[in-house]
Amino acid sequence: MQPDISGKGEIAAFRGLIEASRRIVALTGAGISTESGIPDFRSPGGIWTRMRPITYQEFLASEEARLEDWRRRFAMNEKFANARPNAGHHGLVRLAEEGRLKAVVTQNIDGLHQRAGLKSEWLIEIHGNATRGRCIGCGAAMSLAEARGIIDATAASPRCACGGLVKAAVISFGERVPSEALEAASRFAESADLFLVLGSSLQVQPAAMLPLLAKRAGASLAILNREETPLDVHADMVLHRPIGPVFAALYPQPVN
Repeated sequence: MQPDISGKGEIAAFRGLIEASRRIVALTGAGISTESGIPDFRSPGGIWTRMRPITYQEFLASEEARLEDWRRRFAMNEKFANARPNAGHHGLVRLAEEGRLKAVVTQNIDGLHQRAGLKSEWLIEIHGNATRGRCIGCGAAMSLAEARGIIDATAASPRCACGGLVKAAVISFGERVPSEALEAASRFAESADLFLVLGSSLQVQPAAMLPLLAKRAGASLAILNREETPLDVHADMVLHRPIGPVFAALYPQPVN
């Protein structure tokens, strides 16, 4: 028998798994965003292998570190602004609109899920969102444009009206994932009948524990990722394929 190079058999089996499910929860990682042209910051050759990340503790302690962190955030967000959601992002929106998808837990900070049309009640950004700022003290929001304006005008890092430091609304190295986000993600995982891993290497905790939580609670586990992951052995289905083409096959776009 010839190998299924086209992947049609795998995609058909993936479609069957989805169509048999009513409580789908998805975990998305860098792989879904790299297909939109956003670099994978953690992989070999990624930004964190070329540039040491600024930790949360350094951000708190050093004005120089704060200004450098903001410089990097502004540069990163130019890449985010130029990226467009791909068929994987849009496919998840379709699953939500069909009533099958109950939540997306994302490790990504680029805002592409929202730009694809995923509603906030369906999305848990476990590592935060780099497209806006937030006061460390009171939690008030600040736009990146306002933050940039303050830095340009004062040559100092932005502060909130309450006096607190403002930082991009992401979870930095050395900073804890908010307990409410992790608890919500865990509840959804344990309530799923199908848990999808899309573009995550499953190397970073605490997100990497979610597939096993779902599996132990009785869910099927499907992993769609270009490379092998540590949890492939536990999955009911593994597809080492790009995400966008698989979802484009599931949800073909109409021809105008």
